Amino acid sequence: MRIAVVASPVTPLRPAQTGGAQSVICDLAVGMVRRGHNVLLHCAEGSEVAGVELVMVPIPTDANKALVMPGGAPAIPIPGVTEAIRAMFRGVETSRPDIVSQHAFDAPAFEMAEMLPSLHTLHLPPIEPAVVAALRLIPAARLATVSQSCRRDWEAAGMQIGLVIPNGVSDSPVNGDQVEDVALIAGRISPEKGVDHALRAARLAGVRCRIAGSLYDPDYVVDLVGAEVLGSIPRDDLRRVMGRSVVTVCAIRWEEPFGLVAAEAQMAGCPVAAYRRGAMPEVVEEGVSGFLATPDDVHDLARAIARCRMLDRRTVRASAQRRLGLEGMLNAYEAAFSEVAR
Repeated sequence: MRIAVVASPVTPLRPAQTGGAQSVICDLAVGMVRRGHNVLLHCAEGSEVAGVELVMVPIPTDANKALVMPGGAPAIPIPGVTEAIRAMFRGVETSRPDIVSQHAFDAPAFEMAEMLPSLHTLHLPPIEPAVVAALRLIPAARLATVSQSCRRDWEAAGMQIGLVIPNGVSDSPVNGDQVEDVALIAGRISPEKGVDHALRAARLAGVRCRIAGSLYDPDYVVDLVGAEVLGSIPRDDLRRVMGRSVVTVCAIRWEEPFGLVAAEAQMAGCPVAAYRRGAMPEVVEEGVSGFLATPDDVHDLARAIARCRMLDRRTVRASAQRRLGLEGMLNAYEAAFSEVAR
């Protein structure tokens, strides 16, 4: 099958990703190549995805204005981004794919794929009015999202989503390093990730903190004094850090559509303490691979952290292998691609 995978032109795809959606796009493209498909990955200049043929467009000079900020003001039309997406789809049309796997959360991307056999994956809830409006013209069978929770959010906005394809993570070997009594906070540093809550909860639980991630929202100020700051690190390195952290804390302050950090942590045998929000009840097997706390209750989150320290890490990893593997995601996409490409 000839597959065109379309990512946003705003952010390059690199080993140290800015978010879970970018990681999933890379895993999907690489996985489809491994399964024998002919894949072209259309993405921003500067992307690095080993083993996949990349078709890149220059990053628009106004790209920073197109970053989606959950809880922020609705996006406005960005001429440079629209032109970059138009250039991407010219390349897509030239390659004559059997199926377009479209992942950009930009209204023009949905509009330009209208005449192509496309499956659109919604990695975000309906937080952009322009995207919601564009999707009303697309049949439900060509729309997928990444969790039942996110599907319910779209249905509440009046949209029918045909498929739920949960994200999956690779089953990489776990390092044999000794587990340290340190809580990991990973992902982009922005308000909706609740880094401040995670730090407070870990301190209440008497656990040191390490933070892996880059600043996403320049207006978000959080006191990182006392925490070990790793910055943005490649996913393989992050998985090793997860393997030696006693717990990963996901203090999400919004309806998280999936939570790839939580999935990757569990696959590394690291239990997850998180707020019971969004897709977290789908990603964390409570009492087996982690514990969920009352949203915005830092003291309850601290109790969840303490309880996670008592979980058996082999059981945590086995739970992830059973529920969150990459091959299950690839199977679902392969089936969906075949259906849409008919």
